[in-house]
Amino acid sequence: MKYPIGTQTFSTLIEDNLVYVDKTDLVYELSQKRVCFLCRPRRFGKSLLISTLESYFKGEKHLFEGLKIASLEKDWKPFPVFHIDFSLGNYEKPDGLLEVLENYLGKWEKQYGIENHASQSGIRFGNVISAVRQQNGQKAVVLIDEYDKPMLDVLMTPQEETNRNILKEFYSVFKYSDPDLRFVFLTGVTKFSQVSVFSGFNQAKDISMDSRFDALCGITEQELHDYFDEELDQLASKYGCPKETLCEMFKKRYDGYHFSEQMLDVYNPFSVLNALDSMRLDDFWFSSGTPTYLVKLLHRSQTDMQKILGRTYAKKYFVDYKADKEEPLPMLYQSGYVTIKGFDMRRNEFMLDYPNNEVRNGFVDILANDYLNLHGETNTLAMDVSEMLGSCRLDDLRDSLTSFFASIPYTANQNERATSFESHFQYTFYLVFRLLSCYVTLMEKQNSHGRADMIVETDKYIYVFEFKLDGSAQEALEQIDAQGYAEPYANDSRKLFKVGVNFSSAKRTIVDWKNVGPLE
Repeated sequence: MKYPIGTQTFSTLIEDNLVYVDKTDLVYELSQKRVCFLCRPRRFGKSLLISTLESYFKGEKHLFEGLKIASLEKDWKPFPVFHIDFSLGNYEKPDGLLEVLENYLGKWEKQYGIENHASQSGIRFGNVISAVRQQNGQKAVVLIDEYDKPMLDVLMTPQEETNRNILKEFYSVFKYSDPDLRFVFLTGVTKFSQVSVFSGFNQAKDISMDSRFDALCGITEQELHDYFDEELDQLASKYGCPKETLCEMFKKRYDGYHFSEQMLDVYNPFSVLNALDSMRLDDFWFSSGTPTYLVKLLHRSQTDMQKILGRTYAKKYFVDYKADKEEPLPMLYQSGYVTIKGFDMRRNEFMLDYPNNEVRNGFVDILANDYLNLHGETNTLAMDVSEMLGSCRLDDLRDSLTSFFASIPYTANQNERATSFESHFQYTFYLVFRLLSCYVTLMEKQNSHGRADMIVETDKYIYVFEFKLDGSAQEALEQIDAQGYAEPYANDSRKLFKVGVNFSSAKRTIVDWKNVGPLE
């Protein structure tokens, strides 16, 4: 099987006989609309979707033979298509965005023999659209890929406002050129609020959370097995495990995206294709690059991820990114680092969390290295701790954690992130043990009295941890007993340990540690 890795052109994909997950029924449904916007994470197939729409609207019927759309479209009438790809260009330059727009507009004016009499890019584009309809009687199709890149590249810089105003003026063409437009479609990673960029054409239909288009980009569970079942068999054979086990590993690593209240599972297509092509499980999507704008935003906004994740939100809090407010949640959701994990129909609220292990592990690593200023050391610690837990070396674990916490430069974050040592202590633990979850199973079992600070399961052992700040390890052990945190494991065949840990805000590390077990 030939995989379309790095191929974003529909005609190339079809002509080179690369594997194509047929989405053309959804493409046809989308084409019946007028002005639409779709927000999806990077490398989710947005550029291929744009290219597919371009071939469809150009009437290239031969490319769609045997696909679902062949039985839906009977006319195949070609339209003039204007395709703008903002992925290229240096938008940090003062005139970088204007140069890109000039390149497109100049090319089209030359192609259709139009003399330019306007200075504003939106007016010039409107004149092109109007002239083309007068020449051939056909309305125009406009397809814009990565519409938001000129903004994202300069987020939180002086150039941001300049580029925003240029785009706002350019996109206003869709409002006054409406009679000459057959279809307009924009894609991007982020939806900037209408007051910043979209105010020029407020009639755009945002289909990002329209359940009818959940599967438009990405790979569903059904599609995974319809198109790649044989390759999954081969991958399971390579790893020497049953196919069911392999599919479960595959799902935990690459699945988990949901784009509406319907909760349709969507796999990351970039990771799926790369995993099957290379015949190995790895963090392909995350390692392909974390947007610098997101890292800057999280650092500048002093974001505490443990206070964001696992909570419910009304849609208005994560759908639009407002350029005048540095709120990271919309950017985290739209960039694909968090996704919908539950929907409360009664309250009309969505629970947000990491989509899968690939994203969680990679993202927490970035957060930990940024917050703790210990670049590269956090992963080493997590691997060492997992080995100690797996072999029940609790004294070594105590010494390792004591040394690690004592080495963290708390003063570097004191004014920026943490209002007190208590919040610093809590966030540090959150990051360290989220990293640890890459290697061992962290449980979040809860009873009527609450839940333990941390429960770790290995093949042979179960550890129930409770942490105290400026208290005592004995108090922590007593809380485990009083709250019954270990009771769910009473009949488990593995050996059970209770661990009480106390931290000192003065010494900023572990000063008291007691463990009890194995319990009978």
